[in-house]
Amino acid sequence: MIRSELMANLGRVLADATIPELPNHYRGKVRDNYDLPDGRRILVATDRLSAFDRILAVIPFKGEVLTQTARHWFEATADICPNHVLEYPDPNVVVGRRLDILPVEVVVRDYLAGTTGTSILTLYKAGQRSMYGITLPDGMRDNQRLPAPVITPTSKAFDGGHDEPLTPDEIVGRGLLSAAQWDQLTHYALALFARGQQMAAERGLILVDTKYEFGTDPDGRIVLADEIHTPDSSRYWMAGSYPARFASGERPESFDKDFVRAWVAARCDPYHDPIPEIPADLIAGTAEVYIRAYEMITGRTFAIPAPGEPPVLDRIRGNLARFF
Repeated sequence: MIRSELMANLGRVLADATIPELPNHYRGKVRDNYDLPDGRRILVATDRLSAFDRILAVIPFKGEVLTQTARHWFEATADICPNHVLEYPDPNVVVGRRLDILPVEVVVRDYLAGTTGTSILTLYKAGQRSMYGITLPDGMRDNQRLPAPVITPTSKAFDGGHDEPLTPDEIVGRGLLSAAQWDQLTHYALALFARGQQMAAERGLILVDTKYEFGTDPDGRIVLADEIHTPDSSRYWMAGSYPARFASGERPESFDKDFVRAWVAARCDPYHDPIPEIPADLIAGTAEVYIRAYEMITGRTFAIPAPGEPPVLDRIRGNLARFF
């Protein structure tokens, strides 16, 4: 993928996926969702880039990359855990079962890493050693591998509030999940992560940590929802350069797609100020990182549309016409 091709496709973006003929429209940060009367949900991944609780930009092919990366993983892990996928009528679209999302978000980690307030590295550097119901040893360094993968669950804030760290005892004690549900989630999450690490290693990558979202279907069965092992839900490092970088205290090499976020944060208060116009080359560079991630993770080549193909929304409307 060369930058000039992406620069030529900067206008080929899906900023909005409003389709009036489809029922029960819900617009999320990056997806437009439609609930069908028969219990199916249509999820359209747009190219919107969300950060700082707002939309910063639209990145060409981002929605397609994330949908197809998740498809790669859903298909590769279907023997481990049931998932919500029913079909893919378009490269940006998944039709899935509508689920009742469980109020606990599951993050599996195998390295002392992260930047958010709930990450184990942030908590560790603040002096905590016991967190999420686990205890870490003293003397660990940034980005060091843990003795074994751990699950760091948080409360899922449906009302826009902040997620909070939880322990397994708190999850069951508060009635967020039953003991049986937590045991099942733990089993699924660790097995999914192990498969992800194995397959990532075959592609020269380290799957460092990842977020999973689960729901229940009408029969009460736990089902994997949302996305899996995408560059937005997971942290990947390049396996080849990790040992030397860790030994020298350098930051591991990764899919650094936060160009836009860093550029905006350096120029304004992104939570309150108007967002400056973002340079086209920065948009194209971010698209290039997403596409590189897709190709490295899946081993497939991303196909840029030929000139003259219909706009993305027109293509999606055509592929979803049977649902109108």
